[in-house]
Amino acid sequence: MLKHLLSATALVVTTGFAIAEPNPLRDAYFGETHLHTAFSLDAYIGGTRLMPADSLAYARGEAVTLPDGSIVQHKRPLDFAAVTDHAEYLGEMYSTMFEDAPGHDDKDLVALRGLESLEDRQDWFIKYVVSSNRSATPQHPPFYAGPATARSAWQVIIEAAEEANEPGVFTALIGFEWSAAPNGANLHRNVLFRDSNVPSIVPSYIDINEEENLWAWMKEQEAEGRHLFAIPHNSNASKGRMFPDIDSFGDAMDLEYARTRQAYEPLIEMMQVKGNSEVHRKFWAADEFAGFENADSIQKNSGRIFRQRDFVRGGLVDGIGYEFALGVNPFKYGFIGGTDNHNGLMSEVAEDEFIGAHGPEDGSVERRRTGSVAGWIDGQDLSIGSLAGVWAIDNTRAAIWDAMKRRETFASSGPRIKVRMFGGVDLSTPTDPVQMAQEGYLLGTHMGGNLKPAGAPPMFTVYAEKDALGANLDRIQIIKGWVDEYGDANEKIIDVVWAGDREIDPDTGKLPAVGNTVDLTTALYTNDIGAPMLMGSWTDTDFNPQSKAFYYARALEIPTPRWTTYDAVRNGLPLLENVPATIQERAWGSPIWYSN
Repeated sequence: MLKHLLSATALVVTTGFAIAEPNPLRDAYFGETHLHTAFSLDAYIGGTRLMPADSLAYARGEAVTLPDGSIVQHKRPLDFAAVTDHAEYLGEMYSTMFEDAPGHDDKDLVALRGLESLEDRQDWFIKYVVSSNRSATPQHPPFYAGPATARSAWQVIIEAAEEANEPGVFTALIGFEWSAAPNGANLHRNVLFRDSNVPSIVPSYIDINEEENLWAWMKEQEAEGRHLFAIPHNSNASKGRMFPDIDSFGDAMDLEYARTRQAYEPLIEMMQVKGNSEVHRKFWAADEFAGFENADSIQKNSGRIFRQRDFVRGGLVDGIGYEFALGVNPFKYGFIGGTDNHNGLMSEVAEDEFIGAHGPEDGSVERRRTGSVAGWIDGQDLSIGSLAGVWAIDNTRAAIWDAMKRRETFASSGPRIKVRMFGGVDLSTPTDPVQMAQEGYLLGTHMGGNLKPAGAPPMFTVYAEKDALGANLDRIQIIKGWVDEYGDANEKIIDVVWAGDREIDPDTGKLPAVGNTVDLTTALYTNDIGAPMLMGSWTDTDFNPQSKAFYYARALEIPTPRWTTYDAVRNGLPLLENVPATIQERAWGSPIWYSN
């Protein structure tokens, strides 16, 4: 509703394309920021043969053919997308797939092209991906034919994005993944460019071993007139290093580190197929919704034992703590979504259609129920991934990228839930989405922004709209984190607006559950409970102008079947005991910060 309600109707013509006139109140657009094609060695090992052009065509809603001859087509085309193949081994994959490329006939690449059994594929993954990329000194394999092959592969990726990009209709961003995992600590970053002004080759973890030197390379690109930023992901597998208290060289975090990180990393991926990185029930027991897609079995691999600082909310709290000490917040992250799908299929994020994301590793019901994705996670712990959402003036590269850069973004666990929040001392309780946006931009600040210093308590206005094809909404919450004038960290969760006539229990301070309509024998639910749209406001009456704080919105759906339940019902199998049969999908809006 909101997207159409706020859309501008006038058209302008630029470079041969007719596009809608920019909407100053901004529309919600959904897309993919994390996707692998056959140019990623691990995806190719798993049987992926879709090329960047194929994946972008799929994102646009066009039919594509899979290696087995089947034809697939996205039921819900995206507004924007980026192919983010691993920079590591781009050249090797070019040699593998192009007959006239240097090294194509290397015996190892001949073997790679002939892999058939799951065991052989796993052996290749461990030998050429895990053993190198999860070490402190990654190396190219012996079949690397030189940087010219990497340049050629990168050019194929660029050309695919250029061909798919259609301003006003579909935005194809150019990007890559820098896949650092020193000693198994996942520090991967997706790098996205604003336009087609990109370098002739991009660095991998083999070329640059530390994020500080990645940022230095990015600074060099800016000096040459390019615009780019990095998005960290999978903080849940970072072994405490995504939100560290020291830098990559073992030195204490300083002001330069904090400034540089904030400048080049405006967003963090909240969730993907390897789990939700917002919070974990072990560390946030008071958050009744912290048990969502925790992906515990990640801890079985590479010593990735969960710590509180592996999760985004923990990083946000630590960030304002560092601002208290250093004057700059190094972890000032907005939220974005992505899938990390390695099948080449953009944003395959429907619980009732999940077929895995890693080729044969999770490509069958049996593997998803009883197997694992080698070196990563048990099949049953996988999530479907998440969607990226932005509030932008139009659907063009510049507008989508700029929305990400200013952090006016949100992430959804799959459904196309729209969520929005504004903050300010002069706001009023919203009466409709248009009035809320008009007032929010005029008198307050949007998601991802900063509250102006003020002595009065700020009001936050929130809005969420259900997926047009999905479940109703349960509630909208605001999560507040703050560091007081003594340097102590605090958190609070507020139920702001909810469906139905429920009331907060005065003894527990909790809102009663919305109910559950799911029939576990059929994997069906109804929208007899919940609401299609929620809107409201909350004033922080405990506001202390001497504290530093963040606030973000979390919108929750009513309970619906998890993908494991759909798998079980379709195949006449018992429900799995170790994972929930139902879940509450959700969307997270980027924080608004206050700093005195």
